[in-house]
Amino acid sequence: MRRFASASFLPPPATAAAEAALRFGAATTLVPRALALTASTCPWQRRHLCSSSSAAATAAAVEEARQGRKQMGATPQLYEYLLANVREHPVLRELREETAAMRGSQMQVSPAQAQLLAMLAQILGAQRCIEVGVYTGYSSLAVALALPESGRLVACERDERCLEVAKKYYQRAGVSHKVDVKHALAADSLKSLIDGGEANSYDFAFVDADKRMYEEYYELLLKLVRVGGLIVIDNVLWYGRVADPLVNDLKTISIRNFNKKLLEDNRVNISMVSSSHHISCLVYPIVIHHQTCKCKL
Repeated sequence: MRRFASASFLPPPATAAAEAALRFGAATTLVPRALALTASTCPWQRRHLCSSSSAAATAAAVEEARQGRKQMGATPQLYEYLLANVREHPVLRELREETAAMRGSQMQVSPAQAQLLAMLAQILGAQRCIEVGVYTGYSSLAVALALPESGRLVACERDERCLEVAKKYYQRAGVSHKVDVKHALAADSLKSLIDGGEANSYDFAFVDADKRMYEEYYELLLKLVRVGGLIVIDNVLWYGRVADPLVNDLKTISIRNFNKKLLEDNRVNISMVSSSHHISCLVYPIVIHHQTCKCKL
C-alpha cells in the first residue's frame, strides 16, 4: 500500500508559552529508490516574533534534551510516565545513564525513540542495517538487539572516544558479532560499502549525524538501501528552528534545504511525523516503492 505525505500548517504562537508548544518531535521513515517524504512547514501569519523569545524557547528545548527528556514539550511528569512504559533492556539503561554524564549527552536518542527504531527494523524484517552517527551507541544497540543472530549493523562514527563506549556496551549486551564498526567519516564509509559491491543490499538505515551532510548521506543511502527498505532521518525539525524565520544558522538552513529536496524528490515516498510526545528529536520516515522508482543508480 502506498503512503503519501501530508503537509501540516500551523499558525505562529502568539506568546512565548505558546511558542514552546513548537518543541515537538518528528519521525520519518525512508524506503530507498521510491522514497516518500512529507515536510511539515509552518507559514507564519505574523512576522513580529521576538527573537529573544524564540531564543529562549530553543534554549529550553535544548536543555530539555540535555537532561534526557527528548520528547520535546513533555512535562517531567509525563516524560517519567513515558519512560516507565518503555521496555528498556538493562544494558541500554546502563548505557543511557553513563552517557547522561558525558559532554554532548543531548545527542543520545530517547528510550522511546530507540524502541520505535527497533520496532521499525523488526516490522521490516531487517537483516542488514546502517547507522550514520553512532555517538555512544544507544540507538544502534537497540536495533542490534532487535536483529536476528545472522543480522548485521554497520555503525559509522568518527569520534573514537564515543565508539569505545559504544563497543563496550555492544560487548556487554552480547551483540558485538552483529555490529561492524566503521571509525571514519560517514560519507567515506558509505562510499566504501558501495565500492565494495553492497549497493541495494541494506534494509534499514538511521541517520543522526552532521546536519550539513544530510543531502550527501541521503544520496549515498539511496544507493545502499534496497527498494522497499527504510531510512529514518533524525532532527528534521531541529528543535523547531526550521519553522522560525529568525533562525538562519548554517545547520538550520541545511536542514530546511534538505527537507525541501525530499519533498520535491519524486524518486521516493515520504512522511514527516511531528508530535509533542512521540519520538525524540524529529525523525523522517521515507518509503520507497518499485512502481515509483525513477532514480538511476
